[in-house]
Amino acid sequence: MKTSTKIWLCIAGLLLVILGVICIVRPDITLISAAWIIGLLTLVTGIVKLIFTFRTQAFLPNSGTRALSALLDIFFGCFFLFNLFGAALSLPVVFTLWVMIEGIVIAVQSFDYKKVGFPMWWVLLLLGIGGAALGYYGLKNLDVAAGVLSTIIGIGIIADGLAYILAVVGVNRFEKRIDKLGRIIDEQ
Repeated sequence: MKTSTKIWLCIAGLLLVILGVICIVRPDITLISAAWIIGLLTLVTGIVKLIFTFRTQAFLPNSGTRALSALLDIFFGCFFLFNLFGAALSLPVVFTLWVMIEGIVIAVQSFDYKKVGFPMWWVLLLLGIGGAALGYYGLKNLDVAAGVLSTIIGIGIIADGLAYILAVVGVNRFEKRIDKLGRIIDEQ
């Protein structure tokens, strides 16, 4: 790998680490940025889930809950995209409600998977119940939910930045091993 590429990867990694720290220190900025990103991703997810619902309703009978979940995703996605400041303020509420509703939907859908013979349906049931419980806890503690949300985003970004930097370290080690093997071959 070219030295300039390694330098740019290290710079990108360092900038991501700095951005992650900013996310943790400034949850207000994080929530506004997250509102836009989550709005876009939630809108796309809702559209995909709605298409999935129409294509699978013949063999997964509880398509009404999937359709409701998809429509809620589309609604929340549009709300976030067209009202960033309001979305940032309501992000902890919307996030915890979304987690709770998705948990309930997953728990209900687990029985569909049981009907079609999926052996791990009970894992879906437990994950759905867990998601619903965590959503409920977050709804009761919105200040905690806002801080946790910003911290999780920040930690994720820091992890990405560190991964870039570690990738450069890994490439350097790999290149040294290749050079060493090349010298051994040349000596023989």
